[in-house]
Amino acid sequence: MALAIHFTPPAMTAEQYDEVIRRLKTAGAGAPAGRRSHVCFGTGASMQVLDVWDSQDTFNAFGQTLMPILQEVGVDPGQPEIAEVHSSIAGG
Repeated sequence: MALAIHFTPPAMTAEQYDEVIRRLKTAGAGAPAGRRSHVCFGTGASMQVLDVWDSQDTFNAFGQTLMPILQEVGVDPGQPEIAEVHSSIAGG
């Protein structure tokens, strides 16, 4: 069962998000196995992230790379909200 994982950090700017993405790409994790979709949204220092993952295992594996990068960039991811995906409809 796929999982939706919603991160609402206490504070994250677009610049911090962009730096995290740059470092993930450098680490070879820009398009990790098991991640079906990724969206970042928000304004100012209130950026949020919504991912859909194949499983908790694929998300956990990615976390081994992500968490040290977040710490280096100074982003506290907070406690993500995790829920099973009931339906997903791709755009056309």
